Amino acid sequence: MNKTLKHIAVLAGWIAITVAAHLPAAEPKPGSPLFRFGAVADCQYCSKTSLLRKYNLSPKKLTECVEQYNKLDLAFVVHLGDFIDRDFESFNVVSPIFAKLKAPRYHVLGNHDFSVADDKKELVPKRMGLKSRYYEFTHKGWRFIVLDGNDVSLYAYPKDDPRTKAATAFHRRLKAGTPTWNGGVGGKQLAWLKGRLAVAAKANEKVILFCHFPVHPENIHNLWNHEAVTSLLAEYSCVAAYLNGHNHAGNYGEKSGIHYLTIKGMVDTLKNSYGVVEVYENRLVLKGFGRQEDREMKLPAPAKP
Repeated sequence: MNKTLKHIAVLAGWIAITVAAHLPAAEPKPGSPLFRFGAVADCQYCSKTSLLRKYNLSPKKLTECVEQYNKLDLAFVVHLGDFIDRDFESFNVVSPIFAKLKAPRYHVLGNHDFSVADDKKELVPKRMGLKSRYYEFTHKGWRFIVLDGNDVSLYAYPKDDPRTKAATAFHRRLKAGTPTWNGGVGGKQLAWLKGRLAVAAKANEKVILFCHFPVHPENIHNLWNHEAVTSLLAEYSCVAAYLNGHNHAGNYGEKSGIHYLTIKGMVDTLKNSYGVVEVYENRLVLKGFGRQEDREMKLPAPAKP
């Protein structure tokens, strides 16, 4: 090839790259999801094990999960809390595995993530890569809101912290026998949530929420103030679903047109558990791996302008 032809080939290649970079993103093929994301709960690693919970097998399971996710085209992956079971050093084992994900990754704070020494509790969110304990992000016209269900709790702050004292008083007002290993969403966070839902409604966005703790159906694992959360969500037709972990057996319910889905815990049994959620205009489809079952959740048709 002479110099002139080489120059023409280089110029053609440069033009093709430049044009491609400015073209709009391709629309999904008919029948294809708008996008997919990974959802996994309760990796809950520590170096111990028990009859049911195979804590020390979680690195192997998480590696298998990450390898499978990396074969897929995912918008992001979210871990729904209890990344570790205990001991701050446990993060050193599972965090590097999760970091191998090709897709953007997000964490939700769980109760066991704070099963560390009092002087390490404040360091947990940062160790998990979080700038804020509750936050939001958007993707293709959908808003994803991440809640902190440990906001009001007996374990997320040092024993002598005023917030622990306030949570103790809060817990005493609850029904006798309410588990101390659950938590609640505080007033400031609820006000923030209401504001974000209003923004989503105004922007005509659909919303999916992530939290470690369930709020529906009625269950011993539910947030202390689950009724306050479900009542608020019911006010906004833009809310499509609420995904959580914590109840390792998994669960599902629908209330006020909102799907409440509990992902099964990875840590339980020798079998793995995680899922991929396919997002369509009219439904959400959960594709389960391991002991996580598939599920289809229909969404209402968009309101006509």
